[in-house]
Amino acid sequence: QVQLVESGGGLVQAGGSLRLSCAASGRTWGSRAMGWFRQAPGKERTFVAAIDWSGGITVYADSVKGRFTISRDNAKNTVYLQMNSLKPEDTAVYFCAARSVAGIGKNPPEYAYWGQGTQVTVSS
Repeated sequence: QVQLVESGGGLVQAGGSLRLSCAASGRTWGSRAMGWFRQAPGKERTFVAAIDWSGGITVYADSVKGRFTISRDNAKNTVYLQMNSLKPEDTAVYFCAARSVAGIGKNPPEYAYWGQGTQVTVSS
């Protein structure tokens, strides 16, 4: 089993920055691909970014490309999402997720483990 706990969410003005963290525990965490997803009120959960087990491969949703950066520190069992130039449309609950394999996925059903989420609110 893998347990995931997100932190770092909050209220920020448009143009500001936040860094989300996802602390992981459990067996073989370092061999799993990780992802960040978000869900706005009344909308489906959507892909934001993902990183493979080594940190060498990353992918992003077009809406965040160039503004968000995903990274991981396997020694600290932590995945990060650095969010810059935030926009009101980035407002959502952000979820960290872990796959059961090393390769990247972009769809929620590909992820076996989920955190409880952290709220990000961007004011205009």
